[in-house]
Amino acid sequence: MCRVCGCGDEPHHPHVHARTITLETDLLAKNDRLAHALRDRLTHDRVTALNLIGAPGAGKTTLLEKTIRQLADTPLAVIEGDQATDYDARRIAMTGCPVIQVNTGAGCHLDATMIERGLLRLAPAPRSIVFIENVGNLVCPALFDLGERAKVVVMSVTEGEDKPLKYPHVFRAAAALVLTKADLLPHLDVDPAVIVANARRVQPDLEVFPVCSTRGEGLGEWCGWIRAQMEAA
Repeated sequence: MCRVCGCGDEPHHPHVHARTITLETDLLAKNDRLAHALRDRLTHDRVTALNLIGAPGAGKTTLLEKTIRQLADTPLAVIEGDQATDYDARRIAMTGCPVIQVNTGAGCHLDATMIERGLLRLAPAPRSIVFIENVGNLVCPALFDLGERAKVVVMSVTEGEDKPLKYPHVFRAAAALVLTKADLLPHLDVDPAVIVANARRVQPDLEVFPVCSTRGEGLGEWCGWIRAQMEAA
């Protein structure tokens, strides 16, 4: 007998599986409704939101620090997502940029409700950019619309050539790929051209920006794309 629902189908738990799928579908649908409303509100207020997604250690926060300094003439704000600590938010605050930390506890991604609360506290100015640094994860953040104008994958060259093929959903959902830590390539058996080719197998229209944040290399092209997103919005 099933220990969960009392039926005689212990190996398969069909009732439990059906209920789980229904709950997940309802959760995503609720999130998408709020995300659409947020997108409309941001468009009306002329605020451009960019959702940065990447694995832990990909260099998202360092990229943001350098980007903020490059875009010093533009109103900016940051929503930092982590399971715990405000370490990254304190790093961003040192640049002088308004920032709010969102801790998800056991959660592996930010959702539209969290972004709505963050935006209420930040109150971004018209014609500004809001960077959302998602929780370090290449899986779950791809599923959750946050009302952003675009998703951006931040990937370190140290992660290897196969990641776009192993985690296709996030690359398929992204408008751009920032390939970080390019200065380490001489020490790695990695071909960045293969990374880009694999990423474009998944998303042919993907914009790609190789950067070395610590040296400032490639940041001009990356920030130019950000400005273009703001103007298009």
